[in-house]
Amino acid sequence: MRQLSGLDASFLYLETANAPMHISSLAIYDQSTAPGGKVRFKDIIENTTNRIKRLPILSRHLLTVPLGLDHPYWVSDGSFDPEFHIRHIALPAPGDWRQLCIQVARVHARPLDRGRPLWEMYVIEGLDNVAGYPPGCFALFTKMHHAAVDGASGMEITAALHDLSPEVHADAAPYPVEITRNPSTLELVVRSQLNNLRQPFRIISLARNTVPGFAKAYARLRKGELHGIPDVPRTRFNDKVSAHRVFDAARFQLNDIKAIKNAVPGATVNDVAITLCGGGLRHYLQAKGELPDASLVAMAPINVRDSAEKGTAGNVVSAMAVLLRSDIEDPAQRLAAVHEHAQDAKELANAIGAKSMTDYTQFIPSTLTAQAARLASRWNLANQIKPIYNCVITNVPGPQVPLYNTGAKMLSNLGTGPVLDSVGLFHVISSYCGEFTISITSCRELMPDPDFYRKCLQDSFDELLAATVGSKNAARKTPAKATAKRAKARPARKTSTKPGAARKKTPAKKARAKMTARPKTPAKKKAASPKRKVS
Repeated sequence: MRQLSGLDASFLYLETANAPMHISSLAIYDQSTAPGGKVRFKDIIENTTNRIKRLPILSRHLLTVPLGLDHPYWVSDGSFDPEFHIRHIALPAPGDWRQLCIQVARVHARPLDRGRPLWEMYVIEGLDNVAGYPPGCFALFTKMHHAAVDGASGMEITAALHDLSPEVHADAAPYPVEITRNPSTLELVVRSQLNNLRQPFRIISLARNTVPGFAKAYARLRKGELHGIPDVPRTRFNDKVSAHRVFDAARFQLNDIKAIKNAVPGATVNDVAITLCGGGLRHYLQAKGELPDASLVAMAPINVRDSAEKGTAGNVVSAMAVLLRSDIEDPAQRLAAVHEHAQDAKELANAIGAKSMTDYTQFIPSTLTAQAARLASRWNLANQIKPIYNCVITNVPGPQVPLYNTGAKMLSNLGTGPVLDSVGLFHVISSYCGEFTISITSCRELMPDPDFYRKCLQDSFDELLAATVGSKNAARKTPAKATAKRAKARPARKTSTKPGAARKKTPAKKARAKMTARPKTPAKKKAASPKRKVS
């Protein structure tokens, strides 16, 4: 029996009828690599069941403390019902990308059954007309409650469910089965009272170690050595969410992302991802006539799991606020500005101690937090208070070697995340085998046109690639047929191409100042755009 940490339990307390708090992965497979060229549903059940038995978190269920006096516990009887957790659905003909996105959004919107282990897996077949994938593909959509896993531990579970070759490697070695005794109601109440008596001493001990860090960070903010986040502008995503979801994803080549990164000295792949999201949101809100003058702000989770905590489930994450610089039109200047602010945000997180904030979540009051979340949703407090963030951007790097499930080769690895009142847009950044993806989850009322936002992300990428790597190089990668198809879909956008500015071998702050001082040149029409892998 293991008690949930305060951070793990907070995802249970913050869950409402309109905001289920689970994270999900969407993996697409080519079954032609499997023995015999075909994967059967019962093969997936058998293979998954054998591997899940070795992952205790997937056979545990919740045991709540009476009256919510303390955080719940994970308990296990050593078994689970695979036919309840692993489900089988199929897309009707023609089985295209849009149908898959709609089906994923519908399944993601449904809450998990708290009386069972908090995960579900959906085998989705019939992907016969998805651009960029061979006919006959299938997908695995796996939902896990955020109280049980975070992005890093979820990726570790994904690795455990896959092989490195089409041959299925069944481990016949014996393994321990976790079986816990369910304590009585009286025992749970006594435990909760003892924990509550210890809390003041734990708070004093934690404060003794963290208050000096807070004080130093505050002093550096006062001196201007560090920079905080200004007021967050309100957008359509800072509203109450409904119970309905939308999903879509944009796919790029990881080599292109790295080439863009190299255009700004010191920039990272994560900086490029933030810049792409900032440009995509700029295009999207500008088209709606809702683009604020100030930069949008995203919450970026930070993995603070140390080597001793690898292989464990639960959440070991902190967070930092990052500016998307959606207020900057020029994409190269936006990347330089994002990199500059990301450096400040990391310094601020390090000065405070990223893991300190995670430690403080242990003292979240269970009953009050759950009641506050329900009342906030019922009274629509999202419109009554200032927004803290406009969206979430989480980066979950994946392996760069092929993975196989029941012999089928994984072609893409995407993700979804929870959206809640006042933070109605969630981006999952992932990479796998040379592919870089931005998956988006939002409320259907706040974003009724996710396919348009995906096109905005594609436009943001096209502009950034042209402004950093060069429009000639970008044009060479785009087949004429794909370019003509996109031209019919929407009018060509104008983009500012300044390849020389991004190649300056100076620090990011100097590069940004020089690019800002340069007189504007007439915008040039794009010669072509990189081929979009998603239709």
